[in-house]
Amino acid sequence: MYRLKIKVFTALAAWTITSACLNVPVARQLLGGICARDTADLGERLSPTAKIYQPGTAEFIAASTRWSNLNPPKPNLVVVPGTENDVVETVKFANEKNVPFLAYNGMHGAITTLGEMESGIEIYINQLSGVEVASDGKTAKISGGTRSKLVTDTLWEAGKQTVTGTCECVSALGPSLGGGHGWLQGHYGLVADQFLSMNIVLADGTLRTINETSDLWWAVKGAGHNFGIVTSVDVKIYDIEHRDWAVETLIFSGDKVEDVYQAVNDHLLKNGTQAVDVINWSYWLNNPDADPENPIILFWILQEGVTTVDPVYTEPFRDIGPISSTPGAGTYLDLAAWTGIALDSPPCQKAGLNNPRFPIYVESYNVEAQRKAYDLFASSVKGDSPFSNSLFMFEGYSAQGVKAVESDSTAFAYRGDNLLFAPLITYTPGGAELDQQAAILGNQLRDIIHEGSGRSEKHVYLNYAFGDESPKEWYGSEQWRQDRLKALKAKYDPNGRFSFYGPIA
Repeated sequence: MYRLKIKVFTALAAWTITSACLNVPVARQLLGGICARDTADLGERLSPTAKIYQPGTAEFIAASTRWSNLNPPKPNLVVVPGTENDVVETVKFANEKNVPFLAYNGMHGAITTLGEMESGIEIYINQLSGVEVASDGKTAKISGGTRSKLVTDTLWEAGKQTVTGTCECVSALGPSLGGGHGWLQGHYGLVADQFLSMNIVLADGTLRTINETSDLWWAVKGAGHNFGIVTSVDVKIYDIEHRDWAVETLIFSGDKVEDVYQAVNDHLLKNGTQAVDVINWSYWLNNPDADPENPIILFWILQEGVTTVDPVYTEPFRDIGPISSTPGAGTYLDLAAWTGIALDSPPCQKAGLNNPRFPIYVESYNVEAQRKAYDLFASSVKGDSPFSNSLFMFEGYSAQGVKAVESDSTAFAYRGDNLLFAPLITYTPGGAELDQQAAILGNQLRDIIHEGSGRSEKHVYLNYAFGDESPKEWYGSEQWRQDRLKALKAKYDPNGRFSFYGPIA
């Protein structure tokens, strides 16, 4: 009799939870997913090309696996829209059921605030992919789930180009909502500066087409993750002026840190006037073949419109005494492969690792800070360190096109900066203590650079953010910026439905 009572109670409890889970978040969590009844209801609203994946299936795992495993979002259902309206219906459904939701695209966003999304719906927009060049050849429509490489390749075949993110495997639109840096920004500005109009699904599930006449336009160009799911965007495109690009790849030992980065200041950066056709780019990383004891400096000079980088740029670095110096030639399509961020490069692979970054903008290289940071980095990643596969990134694009846009015209706040640094602490997941060690190391490295900048405030690139930074560090410390963002948030998303990626408040 006692066992019978237990069985009856358990059955009744399960029935009660299942019945309640349509509207009670706690019940959904107890069941470990969205209720079957809910899922069937949602499926009836979607197009025939939409897909729904349940937890535990191979499709669910493939669609929800991210580049970084540190504090990832935890969806209980994956919806793959087949049409723009499927996004609308999924957001409306989630609102009706009081279920959190989050758009997925390239899945390279690693900010730890994403981990706040639990027991919700992942809206994986990879089927909304494509690039359409307008008949006049001046604009293109990019669908929301398109990857950067597809944009680059499609436009190149049409004799066109535009600013996209540098890494081939990330989405075209995800980085742009945080501003978006790219190889061509010296000519044309940030990725977000190419926007002409966009279709966006707002927090209440309405689909809007917005452009420069909308008060939301300012916000989506730098803080767009907080306001909606972009299903397509019309962008400016340009004729290819120079098909040729050249590269000089240099490897230096760590004892050359001061000399290398002083040379960058003197011969490339030139007080923020770096030539529009030149990019400097470097990593610190372990390469035992080049130096079995300490991280090397892997340094590139990229130049547009030539087949050999001008000696005026290369000779000062060759004079320092690199371990090796290798010239190369190709086209714009080769830049990602040259710098190790092509579609098939290791950084593009989802290998089950934790990949937190700790970005900071600066105006120039402080060589004393570079030395201090290098010494800490070297001591922390050598030997059998769990962080031995980490690297320190230094991105030095031309900034002329970025600075040509008025600073107050978009939510992106850091147009005056010339360089973007970011330690990337890569390691196999190993528990909370190891996560804490990684966070301490990353922040220590960033703090060294920040102290060397002489600034009181950190300028942080949202798209690389770790997650412990403040909204003022992501979006600018000026009070008017914070007030404007909060006012727009209150107007367009008063319930904070879009609050998992660098939340405004």
